[in-house]
Amino acid sequence: MAASSAGDPLVLVDGLTKTYTLGEVAVRALRGISLTVTTGEFVALTGPSGSGKSTFMHLLGCLDRPTSGTYRLGGRDVARLSKRELARIRNQEIGFVFQGFNLLPRTTALENVELPLLYRGGLSGARRRAMARDALEAVGLADRLDHHPSQLSGGQQQRVAIARALVTGPTLLLADEPTGNLDSRTSIEVMDIFQRLNVERGLTIVLVTHERDIAEYAARVVSFLDGRVRSDRPVGRRRTAAVELENLTVRHDEALHDVETDLEVRRA
Repeated sequence: MAASSAGDPLVLVDGLTKTYTLGEVAVRALRGISLTVTTGEFVALTGPSGSGKSTFMHLLGCLDRPTSGTYRLGGRDVARLSKRELARIRNQEIGFVFQGFNLLPRTTALENVELPLLYRGGLSGARRRAMARDALEAVGLADRLDHHPSQLSGGQQQRVAIARALVTGPTLLLADEPTGNLDSRTSIEVMDIFQRLNVERGLTIVLVTHERDIAEYAARVVSFLDGRVRSDRPVGRRRTAAVELENLTVRHDEALHDVETDLEVRRA
């Protein structure tokens, strides 16, 4: 795919529909979605369960084909591509981050991140390992290369999953409920990574979430309902994860100081 500049359309969707057949029942998951995501945008997709947002994410990720309508990724009509071409796009141009991490339990963090590069082929083992180390360093896990998933916290596992999504140098990052299994502070830490990747690398991010506060870390929110776009708006008061993490640290330090002061008073 030709490189796109910031502001150029990366995702162009027009009249997209998806209908599933369950026995004799036709389920219309998407009912004519038209949407544009430009290079360098950070977009959150929201909506209740069954609204179509996850189905739409699967189509964007070339994991499924639409029933009708068009989807152009970097100017190419995805529906016209062969299975082999779609597989190459999934491996090299799109990064995926899921709620459940999807890490291999018996392999190290480094080996998990290296896995997509094995499918690509044409890279030496030393080059693959170097790229995987760089990706883990980018998410703050340079000191956890040899740890297995069972030795990592939930937040660290999600960081490994993000590094795995980054290692191939994608132009589009798709994140499906990436904070769904995380506590509030760890969720902010993950969103800080996404915001940094978006700003520092110009990475285009589309994130699915049912949490309104998580959606506010994006620059734009698209709300789905009954397979249609209900609203599409910029975030008026965007949250900044780095600032929130700093404030949490200050409050923690203040609370710790208060406890230490109280103990000193009691000992006196």
